[in-house]
Amino acid sequence: MTQTTQTHLNNDAKNIAMTAPHSAASEAGMAVLRAGGNAVEAMVAAAATISVVYPHMTGLGGDGFWLIHKPGEKPVAIDASGFSAAAIDFSDYAQQVEMPTRGGRACVTVAGAVSGWQTALDWANKQVGNHLSLSELFANAIDHCQQGVVVTESLAKTSKAKFDELTNVAYQATFLNQGQPLQAGDSFQQPQMAQLLTSLAQNGLADFYQGDIAQKIAKALAEQGSALSADDLANYSALQVEPLSAETSHGTLFNLGAPTQGIASLLILALFDRLYQADWDELQSVHHLVEVTKQAFRVRNQFVTDPNDCPDLSQFLTPESLQKLLSEVSSDQAMPWPNKAELGDTIWMGATDANGVMVSYIQSLYWEFGSGVVIPEYGLVWNNRGVGFSLQEGHLNQLRPKAKPFHTLNPALCLFKDGRRMVYGTMGGEGQPQTQAAIFHRIANLHWPVDKAVAEARWLLGRTWGISKDNLKLESSLYQHIGQAMIELGHDVEEVADLSEMMGHAGAILRSDSNANLNSTITAATDPRSDGAALVE
Repeated sequence: MTQTTQTHLNNDAKNIAMTAPHSAASEAGMAVLRAGGNAVEAMVAAAATISVVYPHMTGLGGDGFWLIHKPGEKPVAIDASGFSAAAIDFSDYAQQVEMPTRGGRACVTVAGAVSGWQTALDWANKQVGNHLSLSELFANAIDHCQQGVVVTESLAKTSKAKFDELTNVAYQATFLNQGQPLQAGDSFQQPQMAQLLTSLAQNGLADFYQGDIAQKIAKALAEQGSALSADDLANYSALQVEPLSAETSHGTLFNLGAPTQGIASLLILALFDRLYQADWDELQSVHHLVEVTKQAFRVRNQFVTDPNDCPDLSQFLTPESLQKLLSEVSSDQAMPWPNKAELGDTIWMGATDANGVMVSYIQSLYWEFGSGVVIPEYGLVWNNRGVGFSLQEGHLNQLRPKAKPFHTLNPALCLFKDGRRMVYGTMGGEGQPQTQAAIFHRIANLHWPVDKAVAEARWLLGRTWGISKDNLKLESSLYQHIGQAMIELGHDVEEVADLSEMMGHAGAILRSDSNANLNSTITAATDPRSDGAALVE
């Protein structure tokens, strides 16, 4: 189900909007906004709910990144990604070529999402005032746990595809139906997750890291062979950080720095902004977007690592650096692309409240159902974000203690020169920066409405959720239009079905005002490739 809504605001409007890739999460966030909650509170409620209704995509055992903008102030970023266990020993993995993807040995990083919820709520309480309790924010998610949710095609497909791969006993007890994959239309209950959310609401989110919940999590992980300890959990907290930004002819773009690929997202748009010509047709636009993507990914792959070890990424966004990268872009020949791609699976959501605060948020377990390890007391899936580490000695992302691996996650925000503001993003590994670029280009340069910008056929260079090929994939209607011409330019092109889920679950919210102006317009969109809803009141 997809809903796209545009409302011309007036004195009777609530001036609120919410978009998420599952309608239940959109409704959870909107309920908070209707009750007078702020955009951060709405996002926490939506994040809890989507962890229940889309458990293959995201969850409390994963990580998150925030961008928050209060009118008249600089955007705020929150890094809620976890670091690796203090006890990690590189030599313990010496017999392996790559990091393990499933099982306890894949559980090498702390889950940061819940701490990120608290850090965001702390910011909101100081800046705009919080209005609702954790019990109220989690009520929708707990109800879905207890009453059951209808299994989506996306969840059913993943449950079937990973049936033989995910063998953790607690996973099978939690996410299978009498030992068999979930079927679309089934009612799926999660009583253990309801217990976790109820306990967190009663005892506070810190209990996930320092209380009774933390002790049970650490014990269960250790029993599965993870190096993570109770001390690792206790020593973790999400961080408020400076966002990375890029100036373009349309306005200022914001994203997250290391350890995310936010630099790639900004580079693509900053480079394309310098190249773009208003008379370009779709072939020329897509070719150049793909080519600047390759340049952006080269920078990302060479420099992005743990924030403590990463150079200042803003140096790559200077005019001199951008021009140097552009010198390697050809208008009539595709650059060969052998680079290894990154997988990824996640959710992006956006919100805005009556005070004009906007939130761009992304949260992930990484692969479908993360590591496949489930904390039995809570039905809690742990992430496998450690896949972002390398077992190549000397690699900039070499596995090491107390370090953050490379992340594909990155939420986006734009403050346009004309006063408009937009939050946007998507799931999809390598596809995240590319889909962000497609949406932004269509809105900023082509002046498309937001729903069309999100829904129209897209492209993807590299791998993403469930896809192992590194080539350039075009959705069918786009392939029919420019596919042969792209091949003639030297691109390795493959046609895929229209509205393919591999292209990600994108969304956006666009406000026409720079503040909470009652005469403004809010437009929200969600992706027809998802089960989402975009709601505006």
